[in-house]
Amino acid sequence: MGNRLELTSPYYIDNRKRVQDLQKAMEKEGLDAYLGTRPRTLSFLLDAFIPWRSYVVIPRTGEPILHTFIVDATRVGDETWLSTDNVRAYAPMGGQDPISLIAACLTEDLGIERGRLGIEDGIATYTAEGNLSHYEYTQLEGALEGWTLINAHHLVDELSIIKDAGTIARFREASRIVDVGQKAVFEALSNGGWKHLTETVVGGIAALAMRKEGSVSEWNFAGLNEISSGYRTALGACTPPTTKELAAGEPLMVDLHSMFHLALGDHSHNYLIGPATKRQRRHADNFVDLVQTVLDNYKAGVTPSILAQVMMDRAEVLDCSDFLLPGCEHGIGLFGDEWRIGHAMEGPFPYWTNPDHVYQKGEMVICAMQYASMEEGIGFRYENPILITENGCEPLSKYPLVIEEIL
Repeated sequence: MGNRLELTSPYYIDNRKRVQDLQKAMEKEGLDAYLGTRPRTLSFLLDAFIPWRSYVVIPRTGEPILHTFIVDATRVGDETWLSTDNVRAYAPMGGQDPISLIAACLTEDLGIERGRLGIEDGIATYTAEGNLSHYEYTQLEGALEGWTLINAHHLVDELSIIKDAGTIARFREASRIVDVGQKAVFEALSNGGWKHLTETVVGGIAALAMRKEGSVSEWNFAGLNEISSGYRTALGACTPPTTKELAAGEPLMVDLHSMFHLALGDHSHNYLIGPATKRQRRHADNFVDLVQTVLDNYKAGVTPSILAQVMMDRAEVLDCSDFLLPGCEHGIGLFGDEWRIGHAMEGPFPYWTNPDHVYQKGEMVICAMQYASMEEGIGFRYENPILITENGCEPLSKYPLVIEEIL
């Protein structure tokens, strides 16, 4: 298998144990099988990049069985830890469609005539969340007479919330790679190098540097490496690059993404293309102050609402609260796990982060903050994976928290 890690690798993850832990949770919930469809579930359990619509069947005991699109089945079989016979292709042919294969897998291969099937359902801000669709749900109901479909995504979400040593090591390396990309951008911009560069070229400079270091993807579906300059820095938290040229007197935001063994590097750095005005410098200094204030308050036992209040209180002192977007983080995990924080549906809005979620040691989130003045055409973004510790947090990108003026 071409992409498997040795047990001695710092990046090794015991995926068989993850499956066994899920099977124990299934038994407690009275589930006879579990059907995983979300990319986050596929990454967490199978440790392979699986971008096409896929379905993993987890029985109460034994190895999972994956059904994936025929065009990608051979590669996935080469990269995952599953035995070759348990990576199966579906195709638009009689009896080979995914619903027919899943039904046959449960009733014939596993010999379970009826029972309770855990599925993954819900809603997400993340378009590629991968929940079971209405069509798939109704077709499965029709094909599985005597089965009850139970929404059980919380089982995987709960198991994946505390990051193990292999996952943390992967994120540290992905973040190191992002820092190399940021350094390459800085060098390209310096000494007048920014002149005649476009946002797309800046993204490409970073991508090449990160690929040389081992990144396999600028994974972010909202624009890969997100680069914005001028008034575009104030447009919000989704800024895919354009062919706009960088210009003197404008801000520049560089939000880079790397992927290393499914771990996701994500770091935003900001610049002022000189000459900067005193007002621009004040905005920049305020933003750096706010980010540092929030980072200083992350630790086990705090909640998103506490951190948001800390941020807003400091913004009031700095007289810049009108320029802040509410909130200062989003969730992160292996590929596909990129928004909601926590696993329980206990907040005021289902499938949204519970503002009173209590952080635990070993959780990981993206510290994500956005500052924007549309009228002045200036904005800044900060994103960085952080590991929650007992008394603080570890920012995984080590790139300096400053906003330089580039001449």
